[in-house]
Amino acid sequence: MGLTPEERRRFLRALEEDEEFRLAVAGAVGLGEVLRELRDLRRDSERRWRRWYKTWKKFQEENEKRWQRWYETWRKFQEENEKRWLENERRWRDWYETWRKFQEENEKRWQENEKKWREWYETWRKFLEENEERWRENERRWKENEERWEENRKLWREWFETWRRFLEDYERRWRVNEERWERAFREFKWIRSAIEQLQEALGVSLEFYTAQWIREWLSARGYHCRPTVHASLLIDGVKEVDVFCPDPPVVAEVKAAVPTVKAAEEALAQLKAAVEAAERFLGRRIYAAFLAVESAPGDVAEYLRRRAEEAGYILILGRSH
Repeated sequence: MGLTPEERRRFLRALEEDEEFRLAVAGAVGLGEVLRELRDLRRDSERRWRRWYKTWKKFQEENEKRWQRWYETWRKFQEENEKRWLENERRWRDWYETWRKFQEENEKRWQENEKKWREWYETWRKFLEENEERWRENERRWKENEERWEENRKLWREWFETWRRFLEDYERRWRVNEERWERAFREFKWIRSAIEQLQEALGVSLEFYTAQWIREWLSARGYHCRPTVHASLLIDGVKEVDVFCPDPPVVAEVKAAVPTVKAAEEALAQLKAAVEAAERFLGRRIYAAFLAVESAPGDVAEYLRRRAEEAGYILILGRSH
């Protein structure tokens, strides 16, 4: 017996809406056991899924921690590596700048050397040309001179004989003159010694008085030297020193009067120049330097004492007013 369309619709609606009815129908048609198996299979699948998800989640968390640790290590490595690269880049830039400057300076030096070598070569070439021309000229002159010497040999033989006779006569005259010069030299030496003794006794000038004072000063210290007055030192021309003693090295500047501080500075400067000239002339340091002043005002004298002491000079002051 079939169902009407209305009954079919009601039957299908009941299956959709009424679960108990649907299960009853499924049992009636033999699907109950299948449904139970499906339910058990779903519950078992859900339990396995939960265990797998829990394992997967744990793996994800541990993997995330590992990745974070690796990433932190990699980040630190990147930062340190970046710092090293920046430092290396800075060093390379510094090295490159130094190398560039060296190259520029070296290029300038080579250009300068090239210029000097060209100038030297041009000078040398001109010298060789001029020298070659001079040698040719000299060779020509030597040939001419050889001819002249050949002509002159005869004249020289005659002249030599005449000159020999002249020398014999000249030798005889020189013997007579030499005896006369020896007598004159002994007399002159005696006169010079007498004049020096007279100068020392009378004190002819302030320079001689200063020289005698220095002589006594050195003698008291175990030195024996006769200072020279108005000595001329051959250094950069001729440098005249008022009083000079070579051993031990002593110089002195002598002034009759020093009225002002400016004049005092000029006198000290002249003494300094004399000291430098004497040291260059002798090749060693001065033992003592003296500034002799016959008269100076009181303030200038005090200034001279202070400045002489600062410079290491010995001041000989006659009187202050």
